[in-house]
Amino acid sequence: MSTPSRTVIILRQFPARFVLLALAMACGSARAEWLYRDDAIMGTRVAVEIWASDRAKGEAAIDVVFRDMRRIDELMSTYKETSEISKVNREAAQHPVRISEELFSLLETSQQYSALSDGVFDITYASVGYLYDYRNHRRPDGKAISAALSSVDYRQLKLDKAARTIAFGRPGMRIDLGGIAKGYAVDRGIDILKRQGFGRAMVNAGGDTRVAGDRFGKPWMIGIRHPDRKDEVVLRIPLQDAAFSTSGDYERFFDEGGVRYHHIIDPRTGESPHAVRSATIIAPTATRTDGLSKTVFILGPQKGIEFINALPDVDAIVVAADGKVLYSKGLAPPGQ
Repeated sequence: MSTPSRTVIILRQFPARFVLLALAMACGSARAEWLYRDDAIMGTRVAVEIWASDRAKGEAAIDVVFRDMRRIDELMSTYKETSEISKVNREAAQHPVRISEELFSLLETSQQYSALSDGVFDITYASVGYLYDYRNHRRPDGKAISAALSSVDYRQLKLDKAARTIAFGRPGMRIDLGGIAKGYAVDRGIDILKRQGFGRAMVNAGGDTRVAGDRFGKPWMIGIRHPDRKDEVVLRIPLQDAAFSTSGDYERFFDEGGVRYHHIIDPRTGESPHAVRSATIIAPTATRTDGLSKTVFILGPQKGIEFINALPDVDAIVVAADGKVLYSKGLAPPGQ
């Protein structure tokens, strides 16, 4: 009996309004809630949403994810002269360049997707891709494209695992991880949140998203935007513990003479393909969906779906140039 009596006496020493405020703060700190934040990182909008029982811990976890995103951008951005990728592009044609274990690992992964797609995914596309300036509506002519294409060949990337170096087998070669780095960063974001105990979470970077868990018995609902009307969706997809990426011709582009020049470059031609408006991939990780979405876009509607149907852990939705929506076998409506 003595302990409750002391508690009552202590509380009565304070005005009622302070007691009520203290109780409200105590209840509020224990109240679970959804936390959301977004910021501009890696040249796109990055967003994180988590279910947190402790707001301070949740906000701190989001801070860690954003810091890691910025770190990856500093490491892999071709727009930053101090990045490892920029150093590789400056020096690897002259001599092998020693790089970090993290970058080396992602380059190995990129090479695996190049082999899987028979070169349709190829980070050396940048040898011609850098000639395009979408902001200023500039594009290379046929002669410049033809000359640059001689440097596009993923098989001419020399990766030495023992020395952890990369060298270019051809002069004029460049690489760009824009087709896979954001997916990799998203996966790292989810892993960071899971390690800190956040089992319900979403991390998005531009067209690349991964979700963990569900929304209390309901799946996360992901929308695929209309290629021409950004505020409309073509369809919505329920997801749980999965990733998805969408590559579209409406992200970075300019129109000229009735032709759209966009940032998805076919490494075989050095030009933008036009048979697809958007390609969405669903798979266990965002690294996988990011790499495969460009491949399907470049392959075109039929070949892209056939390519995905041959993979056991992946599905796809393709919006063709004529507006027709195609599905891989795991998503196809009955009778299709």
